Amino acid sequence: MSDVIRKDPRLAWIARNRLHPRHGELSGQPLRGPTGLLRKNPRPQWQYGPSGLRRLDRLNMHGNAGVTTLVRKASEQPQLPLHVVESPQHYIAVWLPLSGGRLTGHGKDVLGLAQQLAAAQAQSTAVLGLVCGELKEGIDEAGVDRLLQLEGVEGYQPEAWTELCLQADSEYQPLHWLFPDAGESAELGRRLSVALGERPATGVWKWEGEQLIARSGAGHQDITRPLCRLLLLLEECAMPCTEYRYQTLPVEFEADALPTARVQDKGRVAVDPSDIPLAEAEFILSAGNGVHDWEQFHQAATLLGAAEGASRVAVDDGFMPRNRQVGATGTWVSARVYIAVGISGAVQHLQGLGKVEKVVAINQDSDCDMVKRAGLSAIGDSREILAALMELASAKSEQEISDAA
Repeated sequence: MSDVIRKDPRLAWIARNRLHPRHGELSGQPLRGPTGLLRKNPRPQWQYGPSGLRRLDRLNMHGNAGVTTLVRKASEQPQLPLHVVESPQHYIAVWLPLSGGRLTGHGKDVLGLAQQLAAAQAQSTAVLGLVCGELKEGIDEAGVDRLLQLEGVEGYQPEAWTELCLQADSEYQPLHWLFPDAGESAELGRRLSVALGERPATGVWKWEGEQLIARSGAGHQDITRPLCRLLLLLEECAMPCTEYRYQTLPVEFEADALPTARVQDKGRVAVDPSDIPLAEAEFILSAGNGVHDWEQFHQAATLLGAAEGASRVAVDDGFMPRNRQVGATGTWVSARVYIAVGISGAVQHLQGLGKVEKVVAINQDSDCDMVKRAGLSAIGDSREILAALMELASAKSEQEISDAA
């Protein structure tokens, strides 16, 4: 009998395939895409917390099939263990971006990395979240150990935000400052870096020990640099915290007089939702093959102030223009709320919803893929459900007008 050791043909194939998730493991080289960039693993090794919940399921594709209940009893929710940091000796400061009074998904990713940095410290370290404005939902599971909240600083006031961060830096002397590298948070991070005389690391999407990996060159190049004090982080820089509940204890902090804003914020400019590019819309009402009353659909979108979207079937049938098609063959969207009316959920359409925070499905088929993807589902005739939704929206609008008067 021969003593020749047989090679596993599958392992040999993986070692040659640069796009396979295990390529780096078997070849001994980092996982890289066809352009040579370090590649994010599209199939991460799932981790399970002490409650038995999987740490990351952005698409909710592995949830139980069926209809999502509108109301869940508190006793049915799994009770996560409490993460306690007693008398912290150091802090990791994180600027919390809000959208409509709620923490954004980008902010949750940044908090996930902040908790990793805190866990890597030898001494007791807490994550200190800084926020200006009113929180309209709890963030006890987002990863905040201590919360510094300053009310009365509404609107766009970058000078006041920078001064607040400088005072917090002097008071708590955090080891690191973390900011989402997008929008107003990115501007604030750069302002603070100038005020502190610190060189920031921008476009960071991965942290490995004492090194950071960042994207540069319009996203076509990876650069590696040492871990520094001020980080501006991209989306999906880390997995959001889902293993614990966090104390979110308010800290005592009396800010000194903040500078008067040189730019006066007069609020948001009223914009027709139909003029907003679909990729930039935060609220989308999307129609599929299950919509039969198109006049009602357009009225509902106008009343709700939502941008209109559509599935490929609705576009091919001529009911919606091509620039309103959502999906892999249309537009990839990143809305905060996406209401899918009469859309079954083809794989190409679901691919376009990868970065949507909340999906609401209105459908007659409780077993369709869109219902499985959704966080909230209403099963029934789309005409009746849209009519009820429009009635509720009209009642709320009238109430707001009467309160203002």
